[in-house]
Amino acid sequence: MVSKGQSTKLVITWTKSAIGYSQRQKDTVRALGLHRLHQTVEMQDTPEIRGLVEKVRHLVKVEEVA
Repeated sequence: MVSKGQSTKLVITWTKSAIGYSQRQKDTVRALGLHRLHQTVEMQDTPEIRGLVEKVRHLVKVEEVA
């Protein structure tokens, strides 16, 4: 568990191609800062980012980092 003084981050990796999925899902992957397959980005753990990740959870892998 992370204490109040520490902020958690999410490590998001794009693992599956968005070909065949809606343009909206492709745009969501781009909004997460992902441009290439198997690319990894580190983002703050906020409700907004969690919402984006939830929409494309079948295309990405997410890990929490303290």
